[in-house]
Amino acid sequence: MQKLKIDQDIRPMSEVRNGMASFIKHVHDTKRPVIITKRGKGVAVLLSANEFEAMQEKIELLSDIQTSLNQLGKGAGISHKDAKKKLLKRVPK
Repeated sequence: MQKLKIDQDIRPMSEVRNGMASFIKHVHDTKRPVIITKRGKGVAVLLSANEFEAMQEKIELLSDIQTSLNQLGKGAGISHKDAKKKLLKRVPK
């Protein structure tokens, strides 16, 4: 996802409502989200389906990494040598 451009990517709900197709095109073309405001406060984000899926994958990966780090911190991990042995046993020769 591209970095947000404040002057282009924050729009009031009334403007988005009246020109939804153009905002969907903008999100698709720029790969940037649009922040939708109501009475000056952010209430929603419009982003492409591809960017949403990519964000979900990144969140899942980061969550898995955090779980692993927590397990290692509690002494639940195994050594690299033991992990390699286990992995090599599972790989067909």
